[in-house]
Amino acid sequence: MSIFGRPPSQFGRDRRAMAMGVCLQAYVPLSVDESLLVVQRPFDMSATITPAEEDLKNALVSLKTANPTLGIAKIHALLLSSHPDWTVSEKRTRKILQSENLVLTPTGGGAPGQVYPTSRVIEGLDVSKWTKKAAVKYFGKLKGKGLAATAPIAAGETIWKEDPFALAPEWDLYDHQMSSHACGYCSTPLTTSPLIVPCSASTSATPCPVRFCSRLCLSRSGRTHPLLCASRNPASAPLLHFARRNQWMALHALAQCTARVLLAYNQDEKAFEEDWEVVRSLAQLGMEERAKGGWLNAEPDRATWKKAHKLFVQAFQEPSTEAEKKRLARLLKKPLRQDIADALFDYDAFLRGLGRMSLNLEAHGGLYVLHSHLNHSCTPNVSVRHLDKRTALSRITVLALRDIAPGEELFITYVNPELPLEQRRRQLMEWGFGKCTCDRCMKEERERKATGAESDVAKAEETADLEAELKAGLGVM
Repeated sequence: MSIFGRPPSQFGRDRRAMAMGVCLQAYVPLSVDESLLVVQRPFDMSATITPAEEDLKNALVSLKTANPTLGIAKIHALLLSSHPDWTVSEKRTRKILQSENLVLTPTGGGAPGQVYPTSRVIEGLDVSKWTKKAAVKYFGKLKGKGLAATAPIAAGETIWKEDPFALAPEWDLYDHQMSSHACGYCSTPLTTSPLIVPCSASTSATPCPVRFCSRLCLSRSGRTHPLLCASRNPASAPLLHFARRNQWMALHALAQCTARVLLAYNQDEKAFEEDWEVVRSLAQLGMEERAKGGWLNAEPDRATWKKAHKLFVQAFQEPSTEAEKKRLARLLKKPLRQDIADALFDYDAFLRGLGRMSLNLEAHGGLYVLHSHLNHSCTPNVSVRHLDKRTALSRITVLALRDIAPGEELFITYVNPELPLEQRRRQLMEWGFGKCTCDRCMKEERERKATGAESDVAKAEETADLEAELKAGLGVM
């Protein structure tokens, strides 16, 4: 792990998704993004003026002085309610507040009081199960762990393939699983094959819609499915429905991981110790830590967090009805150690768990042990693809983008590498990764200073912001 230390999911850009803690993952151009839960203000052609810079600055200074504890998002909302005829972006609001030193600007570099993601090396991890050309390397307290090449790797070479530790698939695919059209374990679309088998616990009285593409997948699903099955553990249904309704992939992934850990605890002590070590070692930055550090770029949606926590506890620890308690007790017969219970079900621990999922999920919802070690660079040397024909939606293939020498660190990118320097850095900082100092970013920064282009870039960004506001006011955007 590092401040750029895990393959996070597609960057959410609207306030509600950021406040809830949607996932962050290695950049891929997706047509559907779970974070696009945009709530727009009703359009009014009469409220379409863009205020002058001085007028906007005076208004914001006045509001912030009168409300010193409010964050950027609430000040922005207050501004719009106070001036309903103004069209102002939150980005422009942030810039003015920062220029007036009225907010704390995350700058990276380990500033005093700054909170960054943390992780730990997985004890006893056998990397050779996946590849003999890479090894885990610990780079220090701030950067954390990563992967480095141990042998020459040629451009285009497959470095490793990996099946998920847990899978919370994209919602369209999840809907296919819940409608019996995709395998409940590997997510492969189902056909009319005679190998397809239903959930063994499903009955007419307590149906489970999940089916599996083979008896092998049915067997492997025993690691998680019993605790998420509508028939065996109906207490989990409200949690899964809540995650689906809010398109909250991190919550779904946390449910999958928790189910795996709890079932391993009851079935196989050795498997539990291995799984628990993996989960505890994942990079994490809790939701409250992100909020306190200013990383959420939105007011935290604590009401939604608390509702999710209540459903989470009811699903796996304390169901709301006696009938559901009896069904859960049939699956979890072994008393849970108090330290494990606290680490799973305490509210703060729950928020840290959401943070783990957000930072470590791959773009399509898979959580992968070795993949979770990959750090970020704006010029990545490896790429993560879904290439296997049979399990393309769950198994990943990690490919070299260029020749890699022994000792070189392996990098993916967490953002769209085609974005300009400021936008790449802003997107990373919004997720708590600090100011990106990869070779490309530092080179571009030096070039701009040498050519005196920094002021031109700032002016261009301000012009773009104003243009966007005008378009929004005119109903173009």
